[in-house]
Amino acid sequence: MNWIAVVILITLLVDCLLNLCADILNLKALKKEIPHGFKDVYDPERYRQSQEYLKINTRFSWITDIFDLLILLVFWFGKGFPFLDQYARSFGYGPIVTGLIFIGILIFAKTLLSLPFSIYSTFVIEEKFGFNKTTSATFIKDLLKGLGLGIILGGGLLAGIMSFLQYSGDLAWLYCWGASIIFILILQFIMPTWIMPLFNKFEPLEDGELKTAILEYAQSVDFSLANVMVMDGSKRSSKSNAFFTGFGKNKRIALFDTLIKQHSIPELVAVLAHEIGHYKKKHIIKTMLIGFIQMGLMFYLLSICLSYQDLFAAFYMQNQSVYAGLLFFGMLAAPFSFFMGLGMQIWSRKNEYEADYFAGQSIAEPAALAWALKKLVAHNLGNLEPHPLFVFLNYSHPPVIERINRLV
Repeated sequence: MNWIAVVILITLLVDCLLNLCADILNLKALKKEIPHGFKDVYDPERYRQSQEYLKINTRFSWITDIFDLLILLVFWFGKGFPFLDQYARSFGYGPIVTGLIFIGILIFAKTLLSLPFSIYSTFVIEEKFGFNKTTSATFIKDLLKGLGLGIILGGGLLAGIMSFLQYSGDLAWLYCWGASIIFILILQFIMPTWIMPLFNKFEPLEDGELKTAILEYAQSVDFSLANVMVMDGSKRSSKSNAFFTGFGKNKRIALFDTLIKQHSIPELVAVLAHEIGHYKKKHIIKTMLIGFIQMGLMFYLLSICLSYQDLFAAFYMQNQSVYAGLLFFGMLAAPFSFFMGLGMQIWSRKNEYEADYFAGQSIAEPAALAWALKKLVAHNLGNLEPHPLFVFLNYSHPPVIERINRLV
């Protein structure tokens, strides 16, 4: 075992232990008494259910995480990577097709192994707490559609990146970076109109008091909004949410049908105002630009590591290849990705506060946003008082109590 293998192994174990500690602290932070200000949306039984939901999901995540780690270690130290490499090469294709076979088998195996856990989470845990609305037919269709999109879009991007790295010399990382940026931008345009409708129905919000209130608000903050879409979120879950996606004429604000059923008109306008706040504050563009910079740095580091024999020796690989190097570099760069992820989550939590402030300052009833957040977290059985370490490691949004305290 060389030094790279040691670094990767230590990283995997430290990550597992760190998340385990955060989970344990998060469970210990649970309190029996409903926090002040939430007794109007939580009765004692509902609050007890929210804590039970957290406990079950946390313990289930331990099982899945440990299983994933053990499978990886057994495959790694059982010399599964060189065996799979020889199998992929046995077809006699060139490096790009061989790479697609190599990585495709790994992704398919990972999907297959994780399938029982996904089924249990959906049809047992979510069912137990009254959230699941997914039928077995919908589950299977979603799985097949996801695999199909992964093969078409993910496979195409992967083939392009491997081709650049294989044949483009010293500037390959730059070509990969540019191609990935173009791919992501195109995806942002086609996602609302072509991809998302494959999974959910989007229908224009019907004429009425809610639509009038939303359009009047959008006009008051100079936000071009031809329509608001309603997504059939109830097809899969009773949980509720809203989101903003796309650019230009393809930008779309969507409200879950479950959200509309559970909130008053002022609360729905407040939720929409929060989403518009992200757009007005340019959070989406700024976050994307930061992501592009990080991506460029990763491609540059990748181009350096691909020629480093010790990276392949760490996984018992005698033959160097672009496709295996992509995979191994991702594991080696995990600490770097971890700290970048922490930074992005800090940035995201800051943006959520800014969007909340924008909404609170621009709507007619500022208290409506606080009410909407309270009802959302109660309905979704969210954890009201997570441990700070758990928040630091996992939360892209601030805890709801902290958000409400800043609003009032």
